[in-house]
Amino acid sequence: MSHHQQPPAPPTFVGPPGQPGQPGRPGGKPGWARKRVALPAACLVFLVGVGVGAADGDGRQKTGSGAAPQPTVTVTETAEAKPAGGDAEPVEPVEPVEDEKPKAGKDDEKAKVPDFVGMGLQSAQDRAQELGFHGLTSHDALGRDRMQAFDRNWKVCSQNVRAGSSTSTGTDLDFGTVKLDETCPAKDAKPPTAENGKMPDFTGKSVKAARAALDSGTSITVDDASAEDRFVFLESNWQVCTQKPAAGTALKGQPVRFRAVKFGESCP
Repeated sequence: MSHHQQPPAPPTFVGPPGQPGQPGRPGGKPGWARKRVALPAACLVFLVGVGVGAADGDGRQKTGSGAAPQPTVTVTETAEAKPAGGDAEPVEPVEPVEDEKPKAGKDDEKAKVPDFVGMGLQSAQDRAQELGFHGLTSHDALGRDRMQAFDRNWKVCSQNVRAGSSTSTGTDLDFGTVKLDETCPAKDAKPPTAENGKMPDFTGKSVKAARAALDSGTSITVDDASAEDRFVFLESNWQVCTQKPAAGTALKGQPVRFRAVKFGESCP
């Protein structure tokens, strides 16, 4: 009788209780079994936070791979508005000040007027200004309508305010004058005027005064009455010898012609 030899039975692996055995785990205890370590609660919270999501570069948070970005919440703090002026102290109202009575001006001052006759025009004006008079004028006492361009070349023959009287310093003082080498007239000669629209008598008057008496639009021609046929340049130095139209003629815009010589000369 022959005996047949049976093959050996495969080894049996036993795993953990309730599970079939697996290779490499004899006796149901795997060689790679890990020990369990108890972690503090704070560490668990940190690990869970890391696993849930991390902030990216744009400030958005990722919740795992492929998760949708979480919206960023912005908290705005509203400051309480303060009234204008801050904590400045209130300004006390200014009480109105009653208007003061106006003080007396220079025109309300009075001064005694000196006797200016015989003084040089420049000296008379200086004296008047020292007393507070500043409204000063002068005129040609001979009626020739000359201008007092250089006051030192003229002297005072008359004054409009009587010497010795007390008057306001705002009063205008007017001096009648002649040149230094001339004689003062007994009375200031008045310039001629064309009264009632008639031609005045200009004989012996300066050509300048005659021109000023006529309308500014009048056409005037002036000729030298002497045989020299001179050009009449400075009309205040020339006196009228003849005129056309004659004195008393009604002026209706007609041209006027004068023939004249210099003062100090005789009319032909």
